[in-house]
Amino acid sequence: MKVTVLQDIMSANDKIADKNLDLLNKNNVLAVNVMSSPGAGKTTLILETIKRLKGRVRISVIEADIASTMDADKIIKEGVPAIQINTGGQCHTDANMLSSALDKLPLADIDLLILENVGNLVCPAEFKIGTQKNIMLLSIPEGDDKPFKYPLMFSTVDAVAISKMDYLPVSDFKIEQFEKTVRGMNQKSQIFPISARTGEGMDEWIKWLESQLEEIRSNSEA
Repeated sequence: MKVTVLQDIMSANDKIADKNLDLLNKNNVLAVNVMSSPGAGKTTLILETIKRLKGRVRISVIEADIASTMDADKIIKEGVPAIQINTGGQCHTDANMLSSALDKLPLADIDLLILENVGNLVCPAEFKIGTQKNIMLLSIPEGDDKPFKYPLMFSTVDAVAISKMDYLPVSDFKIEQFEKTVRGMNQKSQIFPISARTGEGMDEWIKWLESQLEEIRSNSEA
């Protein structure tokens, strides 16, 4: 019976996720789901992305946390609209939560929608929510063994950003071995070694986002 209940929950979630994706595509909005463990640098990366794209790309952000509005407040200070989702103890954002947030957004006035998911490497990977792109951050201090511990996350995302690259000289993180492991699990995934503090790799990250935005626009014109 437990398996049946779980299947029903996931099936209902997936149907809402498909509706979310359809709504985003109809409005030519690129939605990016950013996932990581707590403290990996999601908010910092989003803030730096905003600074580099603001004025050229219309951006909105959805912040998902178990509690508080701290991250959303930081986004709003940058002059970008942000909606806070408090999950009430849940360790992930599900499709219904995203759907409720989308209802509050002027999608016709948005090019790039960034969702900062709850800090967790397990639950967010299990729930389809309807974003076109799923991104995972792993910070250098967390170590290079995480693909073996959280294979679902690494095997399903569209891109992996290795954050806090400025810590690399004082760590034993093996970049080449990490990239080899990730590519062995997920050949489609892009890998971006970045540091929001020093700017390392940010140009490549921004170029990739811009290419995804262009793809959305091209599909709408086809």
